[in-house]
Amino acid sequence: MTARVLAASSAQTSGDVAISMGNPAAAAAAGGGPTMRRFSPYEDNGGTILSVSSRDFVIVASDTRQSVGYSIQSRYTPRLFPLTQSTVLAVQGFQGDADTFVKKLRQRLELYTHNHNKEMDLPAIARHVQTMLYGKRFFPFYTYVILGGIDRDGTGAVYSFDPVGSYERESCRAAGAAQSLVQPFLDAMVNGKNQVAPSDAEPIVDKDGRSNLPLDRVLGLVTDAFTGATEREIYVGDMLEMYIVQVKRDESGKMVGTELGVLRKALKED
Repeated sequence: MTARVLAASSAQTSGDVAISMGNPAAAAAAGGGPTMRRFSPYEDNGGTILSVSSRDFVIVASDTRQSVGYSIQSRYTPRLFPLTQSTVLAVQGFQGDADTFVKKLRQRLELYTHNHNKEMDLPAIARHVQTMLYGKRFFPFYTYVILGGIDRDGTGAVYSFDPVGSYERESCRAAGAAQSLVQPFLDAMVNGKNQVAPSDAEPIVDKDGRSNLPLDRVLGLVTDAFTGATEREIYVGDMLEMYIVQVKRDESGKMVGTELGVLRKALKED
């Protein structure tokens, strides 16, 4: 008898829960059972980031529009953050997580500099970014990260990350709202995919997969990519910001340092 009463009580309770989750009005009519509330701590604030590497330079670029839905919250929200004289970080996704991630990363890099009396190099920073993202995998930073800079061997390098820390080194990468528009353009124009070059022309990429294009040409391609994306994607616009890291070499071709510069251009604001 006791077992039947408990079973009936359990069935009635589970039925109330099912009603309340599917229809709050029915739950209220049934005596007010538990109701399900939906909450998301994340928001996609739009924008697009990209990076292109070459033997002697790397370009990291983004637009500056921050938006939610059809509302523009800010026309100038930086998504590019210089970490060292030869490394630039680009972050896209939820702006709150992006700001927190960059703040924590800069703190760790500053601590490393004080402890070792030198700046962390690019592969070490990439591994450190991976560790930070993977450490938050159960409640991840909603950020897509691209790291561009000059490698230990004096050549440009690009590392791309997903929100839980998976990463790889590439010659160019785009992420964000207009990724589906920009990445095929970079694959064709920078990586030379699906392109048939004249037999007497210099290859678009070298044997290591890096672009052979000159700096002015790549700057023009990046500008064209964002100009086209602005025309077709409402979450991209207002201003194009580009950081350029160039390698300084001596007469023998050996790297003697790097130079960091920034270039900004206006994009459509509607």
